[in-house]
Amino acid sequence: MSDQNPTNSADKARPAPTGDNWERAALERIALAAITEQRSARRWRIFFRFVFLAILAIAAWSAFDFTSDKVAKTARHTALVQLEGEIAANSDASADNVNAALDSAFEDDGTAAVILRCNSPGGSPVQAGIINREITRLRAKYPSKPLYVVVNDMCASGGYYAAAAADKIYVDKASIVGSIGVLMDGFGFTGLMEKLGVERRLHTSGANKGAFDPFSPETPIMDAHAQEMLDQIHQQFIDAVKQGRGKRLKETPEVFSGMFWTGQKSVELGLADGFGDADYVAREIVKQPDIVDYTQKESIGERVARKFGAAVGNASMHALVMGGKMQLK
Repeated sequence: MSDQNPTNSADKARPAPTGDNWERAALERIALAAITEQRSARRWRIFFRFVFLAILAIAAWSAFDFTSDKVAKTARHTALVQLEGEIAANSDASADNVNAALDSAFEDDGTAAVILRCNSPGGSPVQAGIINREITRLRAKYPSKPLYVVVNDMCASGGYYAAAAADKIYVDKASIVGSIGVLMDGFGFTGLMEKLGVERRLHTSGANKGAFDPFSPETPIMDAHAQEMLDQIHQQFIDAVKQGRGKRLKETPEVFSGMFWTGQKSVELGLADGFGDADYVAREIVKQPDIVDYTQKESIGERVARKFGAAVGNASMHALVMGGKMQLK
């Protein structure tokens, strides 16, 4: 059997096969086509195997941390945990992530002290409260290992709620600190709907089930109930700050009003204890300049799974909304 392609120029010059020759030529063409298809399929199999091996290698690499921080854990060091961004469930600054990092930091025998580096505008009072209580628990469990909060740009609202449980708080003079308050915000579209001639049709079971619907007018009962909830959470926040800061706090009418201040003013008010960054605290306060970062980092596999889950969740929610199904919400 010839290895040449039957469609080359030499073949074109040949006369068309006759008799038994045409059967042989047809078989050759079929065989060559099969060989070509097998080669193509083999190339694709090799390609996908390489892709799979590359993904497997990346996943294996992400499962291990080859940084010098991990190697240094056995030596005496200052542990670092970062609280970065909005405090919310399923975020980098969630209570699950922060508390897991704090637990690891305190449990390590080489840890001399723990620094919680905060750069957060706040967020969920539930998540912030959980972090605050975990810091209090760990400080009692490991009394020889102090926990210091170091503020970068901002430690406000829920960020300060979490930080208030620390042994000491260090800030930059230009940091933003405070905002001890609670808010609930939203929009009301009733006036706009009237101008546009749009009618809101909301059917509920339960007198207050449709409360705070942005397309329905607010009532005095709704307003009073919202204020009661805000006042309760605000008092929880105030109690946590008083417990954490103790006599260092200089209470004034504005301290718990939701106002925020510079780091310089926060030291004067007793909301913070001094000035310094993480390196300064590790070097001058803890006397252990080697810093090991225990912050929980999301692996590639977790990142892919989270994005895939979010995509599936959005698609499911879209289907529910479009289907108009009754929900307990």
